[in-house]
Amino acid sequence: MPRLRIELTSWPRRSLVLTDTPRPDCPDCEGFGGTQHHYGDPETGEYAGTDWEPCHCWNENRRWLLLPLPRPSRWLRRHRPGRDPWGPDRNSDEPPF
Repeated sequence: MPRLRIELTSWPRRSLVLTDTPRPDCPDCEGFGGTQHHYGDPETGEYAGTDWEPCHCWNENRRWLLLPLPRPSRWLRRHRPGRDPWGPDRNSDEPPF
């Protein structure tokens, strides 16, 4: 049985997608979807990075497009409500209290 959730994505276009999630009772990954393997530099022994090994209990690339979202108009992107009136792009003669 798939474990699905709704997710907001921004690439390649803002949209809502239905995506698979890791099995919460998986004995291999314990619900995290994979295992991290830290490795070090063989010469110095210092930390050099982490490899990610995905688990067999889910497919991180399985997703279905539900709803493409419209792009906000240029006016809305410039004039967002709730902005700070004393911010760097606004001028006000009123005191802030």
